[in-house]
Amino acid sequence: MTIYNNLTYTGANGRKSPYDLYLAEDSGNRPIVVFAHGYKGFKDWGAWRLVGEAFAKAGFDFLKFNFSHNGGTVEEPIDFPDLEAFSRNTYTKEMADLEAISKLITETGIEVDGQKRTWNRIALIGHSRGGGIAILHAAKAPAVSHLATWASVADFGERFKFDMEAWKRDGVTYVVNGRTKQNMPHLYSYYEDFLEHEEELKIETAARKINVPWLIAHGSNDEAVDQSHLKRLKGWSKNTELFETAGIGHTFGAIHPWPKKELPEALGKVVRKTVECFLKV
Repeated sequence: MTIYNNLTYTGANGRKSPYDLYLAEDSGNRPIVVFAHGYKGFKDWGAWRLVGEAFAKAGFDFLKFNFSHNGGTVEEPIDFPDLEAFSRNTYTKEMADLEAISKLITETGIEVDGQKRTWNRIALIGHSRGGGIAILHAAKAPAVSHLATWASVADFGERFKFDMEAWKRDGVTYVVNGRTKQNMPHLYSYYEDFLEHEEELKIETAARKINVPWLIAHGSNDEAVDQSHLKRLKGWSKNTELFETAGIGHTFGAIHPWPKKELPEALGKVVRKTVECFLKV
């Protein structure tokens, strides 16, 4: 495989953000796999690099990217050096980012060794909050031929677990990042944007439209996104396959940083099951 790290795309509001491209030795006519990270996540978190390598070894080109307002920058893509950008993030910005990535892949093309590469099919993976964004995109993007959601949320509205009156009054609320110890800000405009676009952000509506092969993977001990989300997603689509990992949490055994050269056992199983799904015609 050949790996190109920290290439850049232009996302929401014209903000540039990095992505990584893994090219398989021979991907044939397989779709390119696109991975969307979750809340307080980034493309270089934990074992995601090993996920990219695993897909490339399985014969899939693979792309993972940072959402443009995730708190990272082109120069510092890991963790959250730009909390001001993080404060301005919204679900609609993340939708615009994924649309930009999709257009880059299928229309604009990616320059690799002096040549433009394009792909006509996308196999989309979304983890956690990124799973919800992936579902919304898959419902309306003809290029998406396969979908996998890993520990995905089923509803965005219920994720606003803040003191709403104080948030509106102060204009900002904070979430502590347990690992970095940062107080990560959300402007109240985040919620206002959700209210303005609530209909187009309904994951249920999008899920009911999806008719491509769809793998739903979830850990039985997910501490961040409980089993009710899994059950709802499964009930909304007739073309899904369920894969539960017993006794496993939200990140399928991975932590950040991930020092090992092998995937965690549970995440490895999820990757292999996802490969099976993406090989379906």
